[in-house]
Amino acid sequence: MSGRQPIAELSRDQAADEIADLAARVAEANDDYHGRDAPRISDADYDAMKARLTALEAAFPDLAPADSPTGQVGAAPAEGFGKVVHAQRMMSLGNAFSQGDVEDFTARIRSFLGLSDDHPLEMTAEPKIDGLSLSLRYEYGVLVQAATRGDGAVGENVTANARTIADIPQQLPAGAPSVLEVRGEVYMSHDDFAALNATDGAKVFANPRNAAAGSLRQIDPGVTARRPLRFFAYGWGQLSAPLAATQAGSVARLAELGFSTNPLTRLCHDTAQMIDTWTAIEQQRATLGYDIDGVVYKVNDLEFQRRLGFRSTTPRWALAHKFPAETAWTRLHRIEIQVGRTGALSPVARLEPVTVGGVVVSNATLHNEDYIAGRDNTGAPIREGRDIREGDWVQVYRAGDVIPKIADVDLARRSADSVPYAFPAQCPECGSDAIREPGDSVRRCTGGLICPAQAVEKLKHFVSRAAFDIDGLGTKQIEMFFADDQLPIREPADIFTLATRDAGNFTKLKNRDGFGERSAEKLFAAIEDRRAIPLARLIFALGIRHVGEVASATLARHFGDWPALVAAIDGAASEPAFAAPDDKTRRATLPDSPHWAELTGIDGIGAVLVKSLVTTFAQPTERASIDRLATLLDIRPADNPHAVQTEVSGKTLVFTGTLERMTRAEAKARAEAMGAKVAGSVSAKTDLLIAGPGAGSKAAKAEALGVTVIDEDEWLRIAGAG
Repeated sequence: MSGRQPIAELSRDQAADEIADLAARVAEANDDYHGRDAPRISDADYDAMKARLTALEAAFPDLAPADSPTGQVGAAPAEGFGKVVHAQRMMSLGNAFSQGDVEDFTARIRSFLGLSDDHPLEMTAEPKIDGLSLSLRYEYGVLVQAATRGDGAVGENVTANARTIADIPQQLPAGAPSVLEVRGEVYMSHDDFAALNATDGAKVFANPRNAAAGSLRQIDPGVTARRPLRFFAYGWGQLSAPLAATQAGSVARLAELGFSTNPLTRLCHDTAQMIDTWTAIEQQRATLGYDIDGVVYKVNDLEFQRRLGFRSTTPRWALAHKFPAETAWTRLHRIEIQVGRTGALSPVARLEPVTVGGVVVSNATLHNEDYIAGRDNTGAPIREGRDIREGDWVQVYRAGDVIPKIADVDLARRSADSVPYAFPAQCPECGSDAIREPGDSVRRCTGGLICPAQAVEKLKHFVSRAAFDIDGLGTKQIEMFFADDQLPIREPADIFTLATRDAGNFTKLKNRDGFGERSAEKLFAAIEDRRAIPLARLIFALGIRHVGEVASATLARHFGDWPALVAAIDGAASEPAFAAPDDKTRRATLPDSPHWAELTGIDGIGAVLVKSLVTTFAQPTERASIDRLATLLDIRPADNPHAVQTEVSGKTLVFTGTLERMTRAEAKARAEAMGAKVAGSVSAKTDLLIAGPGAGSKAAKAEALGVTVIDEDEWLRIAGAG
């Protein structure tokens, strides 16, 4: 990602701050794209940020905060549809942008499975359709349910609408599995899209993907029926019986059952054939008649797929190889500064609208003040040192439908009286100093809760779909209530006292603009419905820096309930590790810091995240706000995601030494799939240490603590792989 300091030169704090900055931007982009069907940024920027974040996580695995895009799938279901819990999660895909990325993908698979370079490893390659993901559930051959991906776990029930799509069979022929969930993509052809936009009085859509998504998500199925939607099947979810032993065979079986599958899908025997297929499909892209934005590779052997399993949101056995970005030139009218919930000052370019790859772009991200000035974090030039100024002609690029980005500036068209952009040193919202700490790429407002922008953004985050998701309380309503002097919402607890305060308020909510008696009652009911909240959602909703959805879920699973989590955080706040000025000093205090050690020992939870979490709870004002909120809620303990109990369900496992018959990565994945928690270090709370040859200090510590130690043979027996 251009304009960023090389990862190898980053300090731990720099890496953590950059991850937080990227994650906040991508979270917003995910909601725009998947939740609202109204993307404001391009795939080029989105993909580049995601790739940078993935690289940062690889370089700093102990710092990986799980609010990164790698921990998010889609967006929560929209209002207006019933919700469907997917029997098997609908995952997103990791991305590749070069031949090297593809080679790394196959190398990782061989390493995970322990395959030699000459062992056969077939891949399927198919066009990546730019549409809306859909899951179709058939029982005894009859279509009983259709659901969008949503956030991967819960989608929208669009069964009535899906029945109107000609490519979707209503009934399957004899011989189909009794339970079959077919996964695929709803899309619209270029010709049908043009005809739809030419219809008198019709809404004008920006691109076929938005048109397909908007058409499928109509409350009235009659509207969907009049829209020319199509469907390609490419995968499956829950099955009562296997379709075949391979990916290619299973897709062929779906075609036999009456589903449309993509005729450009190919079977590849090595990386060279994968790249050749990608090149051939890209050359046909303009003449296909429908939008694609890359090629998807999948491991062909389904037993290999099973062993590879999944990361938090992506399968290890699949990869999307994206096509190059598209560009256009336009004028940059002005640069505006937006203040986020963590105080970050984010510059946004307001552009003369321009069409880039079929999408009208009027805004673009500018990242930070260094990027605007034409340098990276070390002061080295980017764009050959060309800065970005208001009034400039700039090159915008995208590769699909997500975040637009400025790639270059045309100095020949720059006005003679233009001046360099002066990045503000004060918050434009509250006037507080906006400081940039050493090593940080982002300037942040120091106003905290006195800054209205931060307060409002924290509230918007609190009610967002992945957090409390309160029907009728969205961005506009939060802004209205924040400014209201009679029924204000200034902190999360105020939401849950709104009905009580309204009852004693002379000017009732039902008399306000935008509300009537029925809408006020519906809002109060929706708030009451969210008073009972799962622990993971509450943690995420607090909007603590570095603590995203995956980290929230990880903390919830580890501690189980709110009192246990709070006790650990408070305990860590009183320990020497929390007050240690640097990582070296902090590590030296760990033996005397059991709570800190427990928090940082959770797999996927790093010291930077823990520091942010503990600091937030230690601030008197923020802690009082959190405590007020907690007393008004019914905080539900974390559910065990594994219905089938195993020998290690709920136990904390640590792997050490060399495993000879199962790679460490596969062992960890298998343990988590069996309901275990995998930690990176041994503590008094460790239940089981799996020690292979070469086990060192961890084995010694386990013995000293009385932790049960087993060898690889016993682990394989427990894992059912012996």
